[in-house]
Order: sequence, then C-alpha cells, then structure tokens
Amino acid sequence: MSVNDIETAFRTKLDAFGELDATVKFDFSGETLFIDGTKQPAVMTNADEDADCTLGITAEDLMSILSGDLDPTMAFMTGRLRVKGSTSIAMKLADLIK
Repeated sequence: MSVNDIETAFRTKLDAFGELDATVKFDFSGETLFIDGTKQPAVMTNADEDADCTLGITAEDLMSILSGDLDPTMAFMTGRLRVKGSTSIAMKLADLIK
C-alpha cells in the first residue's frame, strides 16, 4: 500500500470531505496527505500544512479501515491511529470514510 493508493481511494470521496468543513492531514511518517474540506470541491494535496485534525497512521492501516477490515475506534484504542487536534472531526471522518 502506498500514499498513491490512498489518494486514488479518496478521489471518489472528495465531495464528502467538503461536508466536514475542516482541514484534515494524514501523517504517514514522512509522507502527508492534506485535504482541505473548507473549499468546494475539497482539495487534496501532499502539502505538510497545519490542519484542524491530523491523523497519524500507516498507509496499510488506513487502507484496512477503508476496506472495512479495521475498525477506526479499535485502531485508535490500540495506538495504530493517533489524533492531534479536533477529535470531533476525526469521529465525523470515521463515519465518512467507511
């Protein structure tokens, strides 16, 4: 799994990210994926900018969440998903990407 695979998966969900009306950054330990849901349509880049909610996760674990093989709450509780910033945005995001 790579960040490119995740970008491809998220391209079909960009409209839904606009519903968050927030910025989200996925930190993959060296690579980032930044989604600006304050813009319509939402914009996805590899910029390493400050976000309302930053999620630290491996690309493999995020793909497992997207495929339904890993529950986001369980990933958080076991330390496989770290949240910095707004936890309410992270909870909305979990519902959005299922």
